[in-house]
Amino acid sequence: MKKVLSIILGGGAGTRLYPLTKLRAKPAVPVAGKYRLIDIPVSNCINSEIFKIYVLTQFNSASLNRHIARTYNFTGFNEGFVEVLAAQQTPENPNWFQGTADAVRQYLWLMEEWDVEEYLILSGDHLYRMDYRHFIQRHRETGADITLSVIPIDERRASDFGLMKIDDSGRVIDFSEKPKGEALTQMQVDTSVLGLSKEQAKQQPYIASMGIYVFKKEVLFKLLREGTERTDFGKEIIPDASKDYNVQAYLFDDYWEDIGTIEAFYHANLALTQQPLPPFSFYDEKAPIYTRARYLPPSKLLDCQVTESIIGEGCILKNCRIQHSVLGVRSRIESGCVIEESLIMGADFYQPSVERQCNVEKGDVPVGIGTDSIIRGAIIDKNASIGHDVKIINKDNVQEAERENQGFYIRSGIVVVLKNAVIPDGTII
Repeated sequence: MKKVLSIILGGGAGTRLYPLTKLRAKPAVPVAGKYRLIDIPVSNCINSEIFKIYVLTQFNSASLNRHIARTYNFTGFNEGFVEVLAAQQTPENPNWFQGTADAVRQYLWLMEEWDVEEYLILSGDHLYRMDYRHFIQRHRETGADITLSVIPIDERRASDFGLMKIDDSGRVIDFSEKPKGEALTQMQVDTSVLGLSKEQAKQQPYIASMGIYVFKKEVLFKLLREGTERTDFGKEIIPDASKDYNVQAYLFDDYWEDIGTIEAFYHANLALTQQPLPPFSFYDEKAPIYTRARYLPPSKLLDCQVTESIIGEGCILKNCRIQHSVLGVRSRIESGCVIEESLIMGADFYQPSVERQCNVEKGDVPVGIGTDSIIRGAIIDKNASIGHDVKIINKDNVQEAERENQGFYIRSGIVVVLKNAVIPDGTII
C-alpha cells in the first residue's frame, strides 16, 4: 500500500448538515460521543496500511485542522501524514472548489510529487468500516483504470441513489441518477457476478455508488486535465470515462451509511446504542476507529437511571433518567432531568464549580443541562447552556424551522440546539 495516496473529500459548505456545520467543516462534526466524522475514513486508511492522506476542505477548517494536528502524528520513520488542504485562490485559478473533481484538480501539482500508482478518493461523511486493501487488490487484478466501490440495494431504496449497470466481467457500462419506474427496472443487474449469493442477488438486484473510487495515476491526471469544465466525479468524470476506460465495480456488502443529513446523522448515532448488536460497532480491536486522546477523568453517575445509551468520558450525571441517547465528552446533566432519544454532544471545557454556582445566583445559565429539564428527540451541540425546567420536546411537531436568534433550528422534526447557544430557564420548544 506504499504506492497508494488517499484523498478524503471534506465536502462543501455542508448545507444538509447545517446548523452543525455553522462553525465547523463537515468532517469535524462530532459523532458517537467522542469521535469526529473525519476519524472514520482516516482510521480505515490507517487500518489498511495507507499512510499518505490528504483531506480537502474549503469551509470553517480551523477546528478540523486542530483535530487532525492533535490526533494523527506519524513518527519520522515513514512518509505517513494526514494533512488538510483548504481551498485557496491562485493566479491560475481564482475560484473556490466547484465540485469533488475540481477540488482534486486544483491540487494536482501537489499530488504528482508523490511516487504512487493509485489514488484512493474517499468521502468524509460516511459511517462504515472497510479494508481498502481488498478494494485496491480487486482494482489491480482486473487491470482497471478506475474502480468504484458499490453497495447492493433492494428495489425499495434503489431510486434514492445513483445506480450502475455492469456486464458479466464486472465492468460498469451504464449510469443512472435516482431513476424511477421503467428507468429503474432497466438498471437491474445480476449482483452474483460481484460475489453475492443467488438468494441475495434476487433480493438486491441493484448496485449504488458509495462515492469511493480508485484511479490509476495517469488516468486521473488525464481526465482532470482534459475536461476542465467537468467538476464532479460521480456525475460527470466517471460516467464520461466509462466509454473509453475500463471502469470496474467492487462490491462492499457490509454496513454503510451516508450521514450527510441531520435526519440520517441523528438516526445513525442513536443506532449505535442498539442491543444486542448495533449495525456499526466501535468495539472492534482488529480495526479500531482512532481519535484524539483527551485524558479525561471517568464519567460520574450519581443515582441515575440509564438505559440503552452511550456515555462519553468525563461526564457528570446527577439523579437523572437517560434513555436511548448518546452523551458526548464532558456532558453535565443536573438532577431531575429526563433525556430521551437525544444526542448531547457535550462540551470542550469544564466550568469551575465556583463559577457554575455564581452563574446560577446571577441568573446566568451554566454549560450543560439544568435541573428538571426534559429533552426528547433532539441534538444539543457542544457548549450549549440549557437552563432550569426547559422542555425541548417539539411540542407542536414542527418539521422545519429556523430560530437562530433563539438558539435552535428544527430539521425533519429534530430540534437542533446550536453550539454555544443559551436556552433560558423555563423555555418550551
